[in-house]
Amino acid sequence: MRSHCWGRAVRDEFLDPGLRAEGGNGDSEHVDEVSLRPRALDEFVGQRELKEHLDIVLGAARQRGQAADHILLAGPPGLGKTTMAGIVAAEMGVGLHVTSGPALERAGDLAAILTKLQESDVLFIDEIHRLSRSVEEILYPAMEDFQIDIVVGKGPAASSIRLSLPRFTLIGATTRTGMITGPLRDRFGLVARLDFYDERELRAIVERAAGILDVPLSGDSAEQIARRSRGTPRIANRLLRRVRDFAEVRGNGVIDAHTADEALRVFGVDSIGLDKVDRAILSALCERFGGGPVGLTTLAIAVGEQPETVEDVYEPFLILQGLIARTPRGRVAMDAAWRHLSSP
Repeated sequence: MRSHCWGRAVRDEFLDPGLRAEGGNGDSEHVDEVSLRPRALDEFVGQRELKEHLDIVLGAARQRGQAADHILLAGPPGLGKTTMAGIVAAEMGVGLHVTSGPALERAGDLAAILTKLQESDVLFIDEIHRLSRSVEEILYPAMEDFQIDIVVGKGPAASSIRLSLPRFTLIGATTRTGMITGPLRDRFGLVARLDFYDERELRAIVERAAGILDVPLSGDSAEQIARRSRGTPRIANRLLRRVRDFAEVRGNGVIDAHTADEALRVFGVDSIGLDKVDRAILSALCERFGGGPVGLTTLAIAVGEQPETVEDVYEPFLILQGLIARTPRGRVAMDAAWRHLSSP
């Protein structure tokens, strides 16, 4: 079972970015990524509606001295679902235990984690839509009654033991809300979707990250990076680090608008944030399939990616930019796709 449990000691990492996660490999970029995570609701940029809802839910739970309601966070990768789970734990002053749906292969895997929880702890399950049916059924009584049934023995001699659990908060994250079963979704007290960030919010995120990493920015370099970040903070932070590397190796260490533009061009990120795979999808759709419609599997094979990767990672931004559209017959290229491919 691959389960990474962050107890109260590790929770301090969210409160002090100088601390390193237990078991860290010393990789500087990993440390940077941890330190860039906001550690409180008022530090989190964007997602105004979700922050307001959480402020109410967590404030009420603290006043009652109880664990917060279970929370389901949905949205594309990189928008802050894991970070938000850490913030919930830090705001409540409790431990954070992290695992993922694919890592919980058997009911016993989940039972082992649940029985180690302390009162009001947060259990974060990433990609919760990928839980197996047997594991999901264990969650039902755990979420509602804070109890689990463990079967001891096999065959006619098997017996069931019911164990009581401390009250805890389950935070589930998913990139595919439609794959979560109704009974599981209905057991969450708060269901929220994280939206893509606008350019202003991304600029604030880049400037905050630059301050933490001690990266000097000048002019509208932060705006250049924000504009090409695909509405995603994780990408914004990644591009900032790559621009920083370029400025240190091929410049004077200071990031201005020209340096940012040149660095992003070298790393294959174009003026609206499309990378090599994005452009390959548009090229295949427009040039090889005449603008479509073409099925997802065929399009994924044409660009050498898995259909799930194309659908979950690349398509949302391409659709948001009005470059492609999903139709009952398949994917089709919009006029903006043809214009973008023909632009220098």
